[in-house]
Amino acid sequence: MKERLLALQQEALQELERVENAQQLNDLRVKYLGKKGPLTEILRGMGALSAEERPVIGQVANDVRAAIERVIETKQAGYDRAETENRLKAETIDVTLPGRPAGRGAVHPLHKVVQEIEDIFIGMGYTVAEGPEVEKDYYNFEALNLPKNHPARDMQDSFYITEELLMRTHTSPVQVRTMEKRNGEVPVKIICPGKVYRRDDDDATHSHQFMQIEGLVIDRNIRMSDLKGTLLQFVQEMFGKQATIRMRPSFFPFTEPSAEVDVSCMMCGGHGCRTCKQTGWLEILGSGMVHPRVLEMSGYDPAKYSGFAFGMGVERIAMLKYGIDDIRHFYTNDVRFLQQFARI
Repeated sequence: MKERLLALQQEALQELERVENAQQLNDLRVKYLGKKGPLTEILRGMGALSAEERPVIGQVANDVRAAIERVIETKQAGYDRAETENRLKAETIDVTLPGRPAGRGAVHPLHKVVQEIEDIFIGMGYTVAEGPEVEKDYYNFEALNLPKNHPARDMQDSFYITEELLMRTHTSPVQVRTMEKRNGEVPVKIICPGKVYRRDDDDATHSHQFMQIEGLVIDRNIRMSDLKGTLLQFVQEMFGKQATIRMRPSFFPFTEPSAEVDVSCMMCGGHGCRTCKQTGWLEILGSGMVHPRVLEMSGYDPAKYSGFAFGMGVERIAMLKYGIDDIRHFYTNDVRFLQQFARI
């Protein structure tokens, strides 16, 4: 058995001398030192040896293994050094080359519009209020004069999580929560920006998730003329002093009376073009006087107090302001589209 071990050592060392790369070296390591290799086979037969022979043959086997391992380790270290040197040569950096310019970021057009709208209304004495995007059915519908099974709920196809929880369909729940917090105190003068969610097919003018900004004012002797003056001030700050508005009767369950608000077309100055479909007007938001029932449910006496509310889609305002024809541009993160706003 000793002769077999020494012959195995000589054979292995001869083969290792002829190795040309790390893969061949690894193959020989497995061949001679692996679980199915000849050295392991010989060691398994040691049980048949006498007690005197066993330690002698064991020592010879260990010496053979050590000799083979030393050659493998030496060669492996050489291959590792060569690989490192080749990698360093391939990855050499020319420190004299000019650096690559870092691209400058820009505020997203939707956030830019939100900031501008907030600045306008803060300048008029409003404060910014926020609330949860996952909302209770009570705040999203019932407290806004939309009891369960009310037909107007169909106007806002909703993402329900449970029977009492849903993704909010508008930011009006923030108004209700604010009124409850104030506990009948006046004045209330807030805007509520945020994301809202509705089950809708995404196309050039619709999205299942979009942004809204709603406003609420409650105090004594608040009138429709206050609403009109506020909105006129807003559109002139947003679209220019030449802009004007018109109000058309409409229906919203939480306001009475209610009105759709149009702004004079900024493309044609109100003369009629393709953008405004030759009407000279573009719809921008809904509004109205807060319904007495909504005031009452939130702790305000409608005999003493009145208020107005309005709501606008941020994407709609941004599309009109910047001449964007597809709402999906805001969400596809096309750098070519976003780079245009770095200069605005």
